[in-house]
Amino acid sequence: MRTGIATVCLSGTLKEKMQACAIAGFDGIEIFEQDLVTSPLAPEDVRKMAADLGLTLDLYQPFRDFDSVSEDLLAANLRRAEAKFRLMARLGMDTVLVCSNVATASIDSDDLRAEQLGCLAQMAGDHGVRVAYEALAWGKYVSDYEHAHRLVEAVDHPNLGTCLDSFHILSRAWDTAPIEAFSPEKIFFVQVADAPKLSMDVLSWSRHYRVFPGEGQFELAKFMGHVVRAGYSGPVSLEIFNDVFRQSDVERTAVDAMRSLIWLEEQSAKWLDANAPDPAGSTAAGGAGTGSGRTTAPGRRRYPMELATLPQVAEPAGWNFAEVRAADTAGLEKVLGQLGFESNGRHRTKDVQLWTMGHARVIINEAAPSAGSAAPVIAALGFDVDSPVIASARAQQLKAPAVPRKSQANEEVFQGFAAPDSTEIFLCQGSPDGTAAWTHEFGEGLEVRASGASAVIDHVNLAQPWQHFDEAVLFYTSALALEPQPFAEVPSPTGLVRSQVMLTKDRSVRLVLNLAPLIQQDVEGPRKTYQEHIAFAVDDLVATARACQSRGLEFLQIPANYYEDLDARFGLAPDFLATLQELNLLYDRDDDGEFLHFYTATVGSVFFEMVERRGGYDGYGAPNAPVRHAVQYDHMHRS
Repeated sequence: MRTGIATVCLSGTLKEKMQACAIAGFDGIEIFEQDLVTSPLAPEDVRKMAADLGLTLDLYQPFRDFDSVSEDLLAANLRRAEAKFRLMARLGMDTVLVCSNVATASIDSDDLRAEQLGCLAQMAGDHGVRVAYEALAWGKYVSDYEHAHRLVEAVDHPNLGTCLDSFHILSRAWDTAPIEAFSPEKIFFVQVADAPKLSMDVLSWSRHYRVFPGEGQFELAKFMGHVVRAGYSGPVSLEIFNDVFRQSDVERTAVDAMRSLIWLEEQSAKWLDANAPDPAGSTAAGGAGTGSGRTTAPGRRRYPMELATLPQVAEPAGWNFAEVRAADTAGLEKVLGQLGFESNGRHRTKDVQLWTMGHARVIINEAAPSAGSAAPVIAALGFDVDSPVIASARAQQLKAPAVPRKSQANEEVFQGFAAPDSTEIFLCQGSPDGTAAWTHEFGEGLEVRASGASAVIDHVNLAQPWQHFDEAVLFYTSALALEPQPFAEVPSPTGLVRSQVMLTKDRSVRLVLNLAPLIQQDVEGPRKTYQEHIAFAVDDLVATARACQSRGLEFLQIPANYYEDLDARFGLAPDFLATLQELNLLYDRDDDGEFLHFYTATVGSVFFEMVERRGGYDGYGAPNAPVRHAVQYDHMHRS
């Protein structure tokens, strides 16, 4: 699959955008007119630079409000078009995007539109240019891609075809199956964009809330499956209007964009396999993929566009460990000890400690974070997977940077890569009994079982910088096969906090991504200044809390008003309610079960949560989140 991206997706100058696209590995780009107009580079310089970078210039866009106009406006539009065609010749480009008219001063006549588009196609042919006509979702009279295609067929000129843009099609919930009947020679260009499903006018939705594939809720794999079946073999290009992306680091955004197309290519191949036509009409595809290290699945029906796949991996089987990094570890050691964790000693060659409670493992890394404060931060997460090497290869093909750890003889070699927020992800070889082979590298070679409560890691809550939240969702979806759940918004003293749960089907891994409030974000660099936490599940939270209390643990202090409200909502037994209040425990209940939990005070930017799930309760105590946010905010700002 030939990959492309519109320069409008990225921040920076045209030169910076082109360089970033080349670094990310794109095949070609669309030149957005404003980027060229505002650039000091002459068209000839842009053409040479693209060639030097190995980029093709696939589309010049947009040419607006051409059709459905009066005769005098048509003459002006043709004059404008001819100027652009001459410019394209200087750029070495042969395809231009023409959008359906959105102006009010237009005429509703398909015959007129076909006649005027025919004039444009004739002129384009004289200049060696192809016109890709696109139905804008908010077009005055042409807003349906099938309508646009009918006009193209009516004109019947070799230099006029259609552009299929997933946003304009899926935002209007148009059926994409008719695409398969289109002649591939008449599909001149394909643009893809994802988006969250929002209730708002489609123009504002398009201009501000598009995201890269995999970061929204559109059925893009199905859309692309129909495009592939139609026989299209040209570029698949991203066109994303997003306020956040236009303010983010250009190279990083370009890499995220490329990752999204790699993911979409794989998902489209899976959709085609799952929705294959009669096998009697299929032929084996076989062979190599696109040269990127990915391969084309054997046995798949051959289409002009071959879709590459990635190394296939299962979702993680569970948590292996969580790691907290700090230069001063005294506070962490104290809290973990008060929670009931026991020290398994220090690593024999590294400055790290291992603390365990049952199958819950926490590594304390005695190294200062790479930037900024030396206070504790969540630095790494370990997951049990079937094949760490294959899973790591998949992540690296998805543009995740590798972060190998030094190891000596007879030490576990972890496959690792960095997540968008700089958290290091390590892939471990899981074992059926839940033990970890690497623990023999600590202490006397035995993983000590705590004498108190047994525990497992229930979930980890990571706060994401505002500019990388969508990137993180795609990263964990594509690299670790976690499934994103519908996001929620939780009130806090600093505004609404967007919360996105990512999990495995069996819930053995639960990862919660929160959009960090701006007030907690470090605008100077990548250091983590926002609060994150690790939650451990136990069988008896009340007993655990009493034991923690006896060891002097500092609980997050929950206001009395909370318990009055709790009583009003649930009508709990007085003794039980009194126990909750005494121990600063929070409570939630739904039709499936109950949830008890408590929080520790924060150490650096890290705090811990202990939870007990009763029955089939599957949530995280969301009604209690505003209480936590308010108490933590009050504690942080207390004079």
